[in-house]
Amino acid sequence: MIASAAAGAWERSSVRPVVFVTNHAPPDRVGAFAALHARTPIELVLFGGRSKHATAGVADPGVPHRHVDQRDVARVIREGHYRAVVASAVGRRALPSAWLAARRSDTPFVLWTGLWAHPVSPAHVASYPLMRAIYRSAGAIATYGPHVSAYVRAHGPRGPVIEAPQAVDAQFWSAPVAREHDDFTVAFVGRPGREKGLQTLIAAWETCGLAEGGGVLVLIGVDGPDGRGTRHVGHQTPTQVRNFLGGSDVLVVPSVRTRTFREPWGLVANEAMHQSLPVIASDQTGAAAGGLVRDARNGFVVRAGDPDALATALRRVADEPELRERLGAQARADVAPYTFDAWAEGIERAIAEAC
Repeated sequence: MIASAAAGAWERSSVRPVVFVTNHAPPDRVGAFAALHARTPIELVLFGGRSKHATAGVADPGVPHRHVDQRDVARVIREGHYRAVVASAVGRRALPSAWLAARRSDTPFVLWTGLWAHPVSPAHVASYPLMRAIYRSAGAIATYGPHVSAYVRAHGPRGPVIEAPQAVDAQFWSAPVAREHDDFTVAFVGRPGREKGLQTLIAAWETCGLAEGGGVLVLIGVDGPDGRGTRHVGHQTPTQVRNFLGGSDVLVVPSVRTRTFREPWGLVANEAMHQSLPVIASDQTGAAAGGLVRDARNGFVVRAGDPDALATALRRVADEPELRERLGAQARADVAPYTFDAWAEGIERAIAEAC
C-alpha cells in the first residue's frame, strides 16, 4: 500500500511520478529518497529480500511507496503509467522484470548501480549477458561514482552515465561527540564477513604494536571475546556508532574482493569523515576507488588483504598527531559536498536524460 500522507502530495501533483524499484529503504537512504521526491514525484517499489546494509529497511520511508513481491514488479510498472522507471542493480527477478516492463511499455528506463565488477558465482555468470544488455539499452545509468562509471562505460552504454554521490545525513553524523578517554583508538564498523577484510585488520593490529602502548581497536558490529587491546561491541544503534566514531582517532575500512562481492562504496567512510576522522581504506573499497578517501590527503589507501601495509598506515596515524589532525580536518571538508541533495540531483539528471 502507498503511504497515505505522501500519496496525497503525489496525487495533487500534475507531474506523473517516477517509479523507483529497489529492495529496501534503509535508514541511511531515507533522506536521499526524500530529497529526490522533493525534486520530482517518485513512488518506491520495495521488494525486500537480502540486503548488504548494516540496518534493515524501514517500513515507512516517508515518501509514496509500496511493498511487493519481486514477481509483481512488472505488473506495477505496466499498470502505473509512470513517467520513468529507475531500478537498482539488485534482485534476480526484480531488475530484469523492471527493465523488460519499461521496454514493453515504452517507458524511459534508468539503471542505478554500484557494481564495478560483475560477481563470478555461477548464478551471476549466467546473468552477465542480461546485465550487458541492460547497460547497452538503458536510457541513462546513474552510478555511485567514477569507479562504477568507468566499469559501465566499458560495456558500451547507449545513454549517458551520470554520477550520483553517495551520502549520509551530514547533520546527524557531524554532531559533536564528547570524547571520554585519551587512548589511541582505531574503529572498524561492519559485519564479520570475509569481504569486509576483518582478518586483515586483526593481523595488522597484532603486528603494529599499538596495543602494547595502550591503543584500542573497537570492532563495532562484531561479537566475540575481547583480546589484546581489542573490544568487540556488537551491533550498535546509529547514535552509538556515531559516539564510537567521535571517540576514535581513525576508521579502517579493509574490504577485500571476493567472488560475489566488491565493496560498492562503504557509507561508514562518509560517517567517520563527518566526525573529522581520517580513513584508512583498502583499494577494493568503493569510497577509495571512487575518490572520496584519498591517500595522504584525508587518510590512506592500502592494498587490500595486505596486513603489513595496513599496519604501517596505522603506525603512521598513531605516531604523527599533527598529520592525524590535518587528515581529519581535510576529511571533514572533503565529505561536505556528498549530500542527499547532490545524490538526488544526479538521479534527477539521469531521469531527465532518459526521458
